Amino acid sequence: MLRRSRAGLRGPATLGSRLALLALSTTAIWVVLLTVVFNLALAARLREQANDLLRARAAAVAATVEARPDGRIVVREPTDDRALDVGTWIYQARAAVERPRASASLQASADRLAGHREAFVDTDRHASRLYSLPVSAGDRQVATVVTQVGLAPYSSTARSALAGSTLLALLLLGGVYLVTRVVVGGALRPVAKMSAQAAQWSEHGTTHRFGAERRPAELSRLAGNLDQLLDRLAAVLRHEQQLTAELSHELRTPLARITAEIDWLTTRPRDAATQRASHEAIAAGAATMQRICEALLSEARNPYDQVPGRCVVSAVATDLARRSSEDHPQGPSMIVTGDAVTAGVSAVLVERVLTCLLDNARRYAERQITVECAPRAGGVEITVTDDGPGVPAEIGAAVFEAGRRADPQDGHDGAGLGLALARRLVRSAGGDLTLAPSAGGARFVVVLPPG
Repeated sequence: MLRRSRAGLRGPATLGSRLALLALSTTAIWVVLLTVVFNLALAARLREQANDLLRARAAAVAATVEARPDGRIVVREPTDDRALDVGTWIYQARAAVERPRASASLQASADRLAGHREAFVDTDRHASRLYSLPVSAGDRQVATVVTQVGLAPYSSTARSALAGSTLLALLLLGGVYLVTRVVVGGALRPVAKMSAQAAQWSEHGTTHRFGAERRPAELSRLAGNLDQLLDRLAAVLRHEQQLTAELSHELRTPLARITAEIDWLTTRPRDAATQRASHEAIAAGAATMQRICEALLSEARNPYDQVPGRCVVSAVATDLARRSSEDHPQGPSMIVTGDAVTAGVSAVLVERVLTCLLDNARRYAERQITVECAPRAGGVEITVTDDGPGVPAEIGAAVFEAGRRADPQDGHDGAGLGLALARRLVRSAGGDLTLAPSAGGARFVVVLPPG
C-alpha cells in the first residue's frame, strides 16, 4: 500500500515533467522560428544598407564626371575627394581613368564591370561588394563608375546578432521550462494530495469523500466525479452485503429443517416409511433453498429489469398457506380469499415476496392471517393482513428499512430483512409494496403488473 501511495505521488510529478516538456517543445518551435526570421530580416537589412552606401558613393562620383564633345571625359575633383577616392573606379569604355589601390583579384573584378549596366557583385569570397553605375550623356554611355565596400563589419554584426539571439533563445527556453515546471507542479500538487488521500482511504476502508473543499474549478469537478464514483461503489458494496444478509436470512429456515431431519435420521432408529418422509422433507428443503437462491440471484443480476413470467397469485398464496400450516401447526390460521387473477411475474418471485410477508405476519398475528387477491386498474393487488398489534406509528414506512424491527426485544427471531427484501423484489418486477392504514394489526399491500 505504501508503494502504491508513492506511485500515486510520483504520477503527478511525471505528468508535470511531461507537461513542462510539451510547453518547452512548443515554445522552442516558436523561438526557433522567430530567431530564424529575425536573423534573416537583419541580414536583408544589412545587405540593403551596404547597397545604399554603394549607390550613394557611385552617385556622388558620377556627379564629378563630365563628358567632352570630343568623346573624352573629365573628372572634376572636389575640394576633399579622399572619401570618394576610397574604393572607387572610373572607366571610359573599358579603360580605367581612375583606380584606387586594391588587390589584384579586386582590380580584376572591377575591370569586368567596366562598360556594364547597373549591377552588384560580391568578390574576394564575399569579403567585398562592388557596384557598377553607368554614366550617360544623352542616350550614350560615356563612363562607368564602380564602387566597393568591405562586408566585414556587416558580417560581424550579423554573426554577433546570431550569437546573441541564439543565447537569448536558449535563456528564454530555460526560463520557460522552469516557470512551466513550477506552475504545473503547483497546479498538480492538489492532485497529488487527492491521490494520497485516496490511497489512505483505500487502506483503512473509511467512508471519506473529497467533498466541497476549495479547489480549482477543474479539480472541483474531478473531486465531484470521484465522490460520485465512490458513492456508487459504496452502493454496490452495500447491495452485495444486503444480498448476503438476505440469502442467509431466507436460507435459514429451510436449512434448519434439513439439519433437524438429518439429526433425527442419525440419532434415532426409524422405519422405512419414516425415513422416506425424512428424505422427502430434506429434498423439499433443498428445493426451497434452490428456489430462494435462484430468485435472489436473478434479482441481483438484473435489479432494474422486470422479472419475466406470469402466474395465478391466488394459487401461489394457497399453496404457501397450506405449507405454512403444515410447518407451523400451532401458528395462526391463514385464509386466502379473492379471485384467480394472473400477475405478470414468475411464481418464484411471488412465493418469495409472500413468504417474507407471511413470516412477518406469523410473528405478530394472534389468531388469523388473511391474504386477499384482487384485480385493480393496471395490475394485481395482494393484501396481507394480520390481527396483531400492528406497526407503531413512529416507525411507519421505515419498517421497510433493512435491519429495522418494531421491537428488537420482542423475542422473535427475525433479523429485520424480510420486508426490505420483499419490497426490493416487488419493485424489481415493476410493482410496489406499501404499508396501508389498518384499524387493527398490520396491513401490507403488494401491487404487481398484470399478466
